[in-house]
Amino acid sequence: MGQAGPPVAWDGKSISRCARLAAGPRSLDGYGWSCAGAVELARIAPFAANWPCQSFLELGALPSAVPCARLHARQVLWEWGLTAFSENSELAVSELVTNAMQVSRAAAHYAPIRIWVVSDRAQVVILVWDVSALPPVLADTGDDAETGRGLLIVQAVSTQWGWDFPPELGGKVVWAQIHPE
Repeated sequence: MGQAGPPVAWDGKSISRCARLAAGPRSLDGYGWSCAGAVELARIAPFAANWPCQSFLELGALPSAVPCARLHARQVLWEWGLTAFSENSELAVSELVTNAMQVSRAAAHYAPIRIWVVSDRAQVVILVWDVSALPPVLADTGDDAETGRGLLIVQAVSTQWGWDFPPELGGKVVWAQIHPE
């Protein structure tokens, strides 16, 4: 955890501009990521680099990634004393990681999925990176559709959400900002 500073309001527009400024040369994995989650967080979300609560998890593009990511979010929010954020954060994590897992599995090389859960104690921001450069799409689902409502759920449980395509890093980051229930 970093040094606690004053809470910073996030307008959801900072990732693109700051990621392009902070991105360095590509690393050996070809996606522009170093080994440390904190370095990556500083690249994609510099507004949160000094937030007191930060967690990073890298997962394989496997169906088991979804429950693992959800459990991880639940546990770190409990550890941080932020259980008021848990239900909505877990739903957002589940849906964002499901989408990331699906697009990563569709890629020929099964790239990993990376997730950050960060908080300034007034809000939680979930960030999920995947290898795809395609934007997430809100599906127009019918009443009997069994899939396709994930981003509608993210939209319902978050204050705001969006995505960015930092070209220096490759892929995309989808984020959701959560306030207490």
